[in-house]
Amino acid sequence: MDDIAAIGSSIRRARKEAGITQATLADLIGTSSRTVHAIETGTGNPSLATVAAAANAVGLHLKAVDD
Repeated sequence: MDDIAAIGSSIRRARKEAGITQATLADLIGTSSRTVHAIETGTGNPSLATVAAAANAVGLHLKAVDD
């Protein structure tokens, strides 16, 4: 699984564990349900800021790694 799909999958899993819908997550981070769907499925081209906001809203935090 590539990194983008893995991040989206983690956000989706955390959102479901939190018991919130894509629409609710979208409202929390100020975006559309369509964008949340794109993040969770690894499609489209959402901004890094939007992905980070989605992750943070469900209790996940993106971490930079050194190569």
